[in-house]
Amino acid sequence: MFDLTELERAHAIVGQAMPATPAYTWPLLSQRLGTQVVVKHENHTPTGAFKVRGGLVYLDRLKRERPNVPGIISATRGNHGQSLAFAASRHGVPAVIYVPHGNSVEKNRAMKAFGAELVEHGEDFQAAREEAERRAQFARFHMVPSFHPDLVLGVATYALELFRTAPDLDVLYVPIGQGSGISGCIMARDLLGLKTEIIGVQSTEAPSYALSFAAGMIVTTETSNTLADGMATRIPDAEAFAVIRKGAARMVQVSDDEVAAAIRAYWTDTHNLAEGAGAAALAAALQEKTRLPGKRVGLVLSGGNIDFDLFHRWVGTDAPAMA
Repeated sequence: MFDLTELERAHAIVGQAMPATPAYTWPLLSQRLGTQVVVKHENHTPTGAFKVRGGLVYLDRLKRERPNVPGIISATRGNHGQSLAFAASRHGVPAVIYVPHGNSVEKNRAMKAFGAELVEHGEDFQAAREEAERRAQFARFHMVPSFHPDLVLGVATYALELFRTAPDLDVLYVPIGQGSGISGCIMARDLLGLKTEIIGVQSTEAPSYALSFAAGMIVTTETSNTLADGMATRIPDAEAFAVIRKGAARMVQVSDDEVAAAIRAYWTDTHNLAEGAGAAALAAALQEKTRLPGKRVGLVLSGGNIDFDLFHRWVGTDAPAMA
């Protein structure tokens, strides 16, 4: 998709809007996993999640190639939409974002606060995306997909930062929604000539990429009923799957209860708040704890945008996760 020079250029674009996010080794978290752990804090971006990087790079190219673009439109469960709203506002471009009914209240509020027109449609992400595509044709707005080389190029900048801070990682756990994050990690690792094993993490309730990885071909699911909305994907992107199939070591599926436990662990061990997808990498590492002694482990805390009510209901007590 891109070379190291392009990745460095993308990092400079991102750097105009935000500093590099930290990568910390937390002693309590390392004790919990029985090995040294480095957390890449993508919850410390202007939108509270890694996807802002992709939006910044995507809008930069779009405005250079189409300076008079009338607006952009896309669909999201939240972080992708915040990314586009944030980047579009920096370029003075109107943004329309579709979300499914029942989407995160606080993510919806954030997208509107960043300047987007928010439209609720359908019962899941796929329905919202299809409606956004129809409106894009009608309104002649530019439709921004959930997976695109420029989005991958943008989010790969966090992997560039991480691998240059910790080039000796043996293994890196990365959550998968639409696949841009893990694709960016695979690309950055390969461009830097590193040997880090990259492991994808999916929800047991939305395992389309994990099923596809096992089958060697695209497999879709009928539902994606996970509380970790950033991983609620039913239909894998073919381009993302090609990168993941070639560059990932394996997949790990985590339950909502395991994710809830990981959110609590992040809070108690690091005082960082993680959303469901943001805690998924830790949940996977905890599941594979017996495989990790002696290894230097990387975890992508991809975002911290969890509604307070969900946090309280899902992980505020030791009760099992509930739908």
